[in-house]
Amino acid sequence: MIYFRAIPQFDAARPADALPIAGGWTWFTHAEVLERGRAPQIVPASEVPTETLAAITAPRPAVVGLTLDRPRLMGILNVTPDSFSDGGQFMDPAAAIAQARQMAQDGADILDIGGESTRPGAVEVQIAEEIDRTAPVIAAIQGAGHVISIDTRKSAVGRAALQAGAAILNDVSAMTFDPAMADLAAQTAAPICLMHAQGLPETMQNDPRYDDVVLDVYDHLAERIAVARAAGIAAEQIITDPGIGFGKTLGHNLALLRRLSIFHSLGAPILLGASRKRFIGVISGAQEAADRMPGSVSVALMGALQGVHILRVHDTLATKQAFSLMQATLGS
Repeated sequence: MIYFRAIPQFDAARPADALPIAGGWTWFTHAEVLERGRAPQIVPASEVPTETLAAITAPRPAVVGLTLDRPRLMGILNVTPDSFSDGGQFMDPAAAIAQARQMAQDGADILDIGGESTRPGAVEVQIAEEIDRTAPVIAAIQGAGHVISIDTRKSAVGRAALQAGAAILNDVSAMTFDPAMADLAAQTAAPICLMHAQGLPETMQNDPRYDDVVLDVYDHLAERIAVARAAGIAAEQIITDPGIGFGKTLGHNLALLRRLSIFHSLGAPILLGASRKRFIGVISGAQEAADRMPGSVSVALMGALQGVHILRVHDTLATKQAFSLMQATLGS
């Protein structure tokens, strides 16, 4: 199989023959051709097959009313005792509600509520407990007009969250942990984010291996999109996420980040969740997750410059400020 990756550019001096990436703020004139067992090649955009070119260039539909003509911020709110960065901080519903409102004030377009840690080594939370952690918080904040997503692998938790006022399903297992998640998304027409992960959180970092991490992740997401479509999920409901840190080494994460724009060829919006993750600490020397804000903002900016549509972050205010300056200096 041959893969085509749009090589993103964002300079103010845009050639007349440049093509938009996902109808957004980045553009391209050339593409990288990738094939297993062969060295990459660069070709003019005119040599990209028509179907792939259409997938790369087509504007992405709005998600719950949020247009994707600029990067959107998804604020992370974990109501868990053991999440790797904010575990235990927002178990009290009042603290969780206050944090959600603060993130929205700081610039979060979406609030992502999670009641089960999926950090390396985390163990599964029972459905009833996960619902008890998340549904009351969602119900308390939904009336303010916030767009809310539920970060869960379980259809029962997703259904309770949607009933409480959430609008987006964010499934780190891409419907492999609980296949009924596909039926839920199809029945409710809720947008669903399909993320790549190798293995379960308990063991995913033990010894992750790939033949070619970029192409393997691409193939997996393409297969999960096909499963979603077969289940009756509309194309405009689907969001993709390469799953940084989920069954990946430092080298795997960096390889994916360098070629993030390949996922535009899937024809769906891209979500990137790299905030405060371990690889940022390894590279920067920031041992504590809370000290990784500058590195997280750097990765978010890099993602935006590759045309990523949704950035899942802990530090909403810092990332929003960085985006504002990026957009102003680029004139976009």
